[in-house]
Amino acid sequence: MKKIYYLFWIVAVTIGCVSCNNEWEDEQFEQMVSFKATLNDDGVSPLYVRYDAGGMKRYDLPVLLSGSTLSSQNRAVHIGIDKDTLDVLNQERYGNREALYYQLLDPQYYSFPETVEIPAGDWQTVLPIDFTLGGTNNQNPLDMSDKWILPLTVLDDASYDYMANPRKHYRKALLNITPFNDYSGSYAATSCLVYLSGNAEAFTKEETRAYVVDDKTVFIYAGLRDAEYLDRKQYKVYLRFTDENAGIDTEKKLLEVYSDGGEDNPMTPEVDEGNNFKVLGTCWYTTDFDFDVTRPYLKHEYITVYLNYYFEDYTTSPGQRLEYTVDGTLSMQRDLNTLIPDEDQQIQW
Repeated sequence: MKKIYYLFWIVAVTIGCVSCNNEWEDEQFEQMVSFKATLNDDGVSPLYVRYDAGGMKRYDLPVLLSGSTLSSQNRAVHIGIDKDTLDVLNQERYGNREALYYQLLDPQYYSFPETVEIPAGDWQTVLPIDFTLGGTNNQNPLDMSDKWILPLTVLDDASYDYMANPRKHYRKALLNITPFNDYSGSYAATSCLVYLSGNAEAFTKEETRAYVVDDKTVFIYAGLRDAEYLDRKQYKVYLRFTDENAGIDTEKKLLEVYSDGGEDNPMTPEVDEGNNFKVLGTCWYTTDFDFDVTRPYLKHEYITVYLNYYFEDYTTSPGQRLEYTVDGTLSMQRDLNTLIPDEDQQIQW
């Protein structure tokens, strides 16, 4: 009986050893291709590109292969434009307010290869996207009064040697193109007072966003307006940052402030001549920087802008002109991680 027991034990151990294998060497999941494009609260992926007046800027979008093992073969991943997803996003977010829709980026502003390869023995690659923000022959700069999206998708087909990730925000990348220069970004605006004519109490808002025009110029929206106003294109105020001193104070530089009077409007021809906007005093700006006390690699850059102008609101109340004056300062702090070599990644957006 004892011999039978030992024999049974030996057989069991032998079977167990034969059945053992290095299961961690086998693929534990499905290998699927996806983008790495982090979403914000609006369901899009901000993509910051340094504005270059006459050149091209490249952004490398990561393309990943999921799974627990590396690719056993070269995989050619096919990339395409996905306007349908952009249309769905606009309809669900904005309904019939088409003036607020994200716009499809025109091909004159970008180029990218139709396929990229994930090499055997690897799990990632990048999709190089070249942006030319000046447009064709640099004669048609991107107008940032609209919100621009480059909607990409990983294409799938039975003949391809990979499977696209079926999850929407893995397979697709809705890239919100945001050019930047040294002066663009979100400014604190609580110290910039907006007065309605005949009203002693001032209006304020928490922040004002400055959008790129060129390497030295940004635009903001007049008064209390922001990007969510349907008539925003009629109220763009341009700020050009010069190197001239603003008076005897050498720390203050002259800020050129002007408006184009809005888009052509046959109902209000006088507006197109710029009569609805006037600069009331000398506008200026200052810049400064320091390094963080506890994190010396973190550089803080400060920009303060002083504005003093008048404008007329001719769209809120048809047939009436509401007169406003704006007087006060905007301020922005931009934080840069100097340990990161890539400028678009260095700035803490």
